[in-house]
Amino acid sequence: MLDVNINNKVAHVTLDRPEKHNAFDDELIKMLTKEFEAIDQSNDIRALVLSGNGKSFSAGADLGWMKRMASYSYEENLEDAKCLAAMLSTLNKLSKPSIARVQGAAFGGAVGLVSCCDIAIATPKASFSLSEVKIGLTPATISPYVMAAMGSRAARRYFLTGERFFADTALTLGLVHEVVDENELDDTVDKMAKQLRANSPQAVSQAKALVLDFSSRRIDENLKIESSERIAKIRVSHEGQEGLSAFLEKRNPAWIKGEADV
Repeated sequence: MLDVNINNKVAHVTLDRPEKHNAFDDELIKMLTKEFEAIDQSNDIRALVLSGNGKSFSAGADLGWMKRMASYSYEENLEDAKCLAAMLSTLNKLSKPSIARVQGAAFGGAVGLVSCCDIAIATPKASFSLSEVKIGLTPATISPYVMAAMGSRAARRYFLTGERFFADTALTLGLVHEVVDENELDDTVDKMAKQLRANSPQAVSQAKALVLDFSSRRIDENLKIESSERIAKIRVSHEGQEGLSAFLEKRNPAWIKGEADV
């Protein structure tokens, strides 16, 4: 159901149910949560690439899982939804940068996975649908992340229509950052991971935190003070000092020494 391998300090997590278009269920959600937590805590991993095996990135919820949910009580449905919410939050807040590699269909909850990744790269064959309303449901659990990715105005359309849209539209909406030919997808993802690995791990993590913590806040005196405190702290940190010294001395910083391919 899930294939995980680490190469050049990049964790490649692949949804591996091609016969079911990588649809996920409660078991796969738990597996993803566990892997994301392990990646977050690892000092040897610098980035995550999330992908799907086969024609689809992910068809969203598995049919068998939906059948079981239909018989659940409200309390059982609530606990089930909380597990999905926890997995999405873990991915969204991951201290390592994340890349979604989208080669095909991403429907329902899979749009949430793409939205939780920091960077999304797709092929022209990629397609998206927030199709929950077609079966009497809503994209509630993924909605905060999807709205952050594509904006509330676009969400008002695609949440309500459930219509399918393609990579060019996803690029315009900001749901994906790049659209590349299928034969260029892996190279583009690898180059992006290489770019991320060239940067200070601590700075990348804290830069991501700036977006998550400050994007919805009003610019006031408290925010100005907190942002000043954050830059002051990282300037005097070990990596901050090393990065500034390396720049002034015109050498590579310690975090990329020994990585000939960076």
